[in-house]
Amino acid sequence: MITDNDRNELILYRLNQAQETMFEVEKLIEATLFKVAVNRIYYGIFYCLTALALKYEFKSSKHLQLIGWFNQNFIKTSLIDIRYGKILKDAFETRTEGDYLPYIEFEKPDAIIMYEGMKDFIQHLTAFIKKD
Repeated sequence: MITDNDRNELILYRLNQAQETMFEVEKLIEATLFKVAVNRIYYGIFYCLTALALKYEFKSSKHLQLIGWFNQNFIKTSLIDIRYGKILKDAFETRTEGDYLPYIEFEKPDAIIMYEGMKDFIQHLTAFIKKD
């Protein structure tokens, strides 16, 4: 069983991972490594989402299950604005395409738009997690 102190430390660890990933993505875009940047954009969002799940004691080893939990409990209830559900959905789908489909390439403008969405998602969810 995880203690509240351990849970809080893990939440902060995941939020820090998300912040570090934002820095990584910025460097990847500068280096024109757009496919890797798209992958890291999703994972930065995922780390933040994992912190939210920890706060609410939700456990899942599956990405789609975690995304479904987020949509059901935060987007559909309007606790979190619907645009964050769209950012998450788009990041997951784009990362999946980039990782599994052949001949997928991404352009800089697309990577920058996704990066801006990632930053917005992480900043908003971090504030949401840290309130109360």
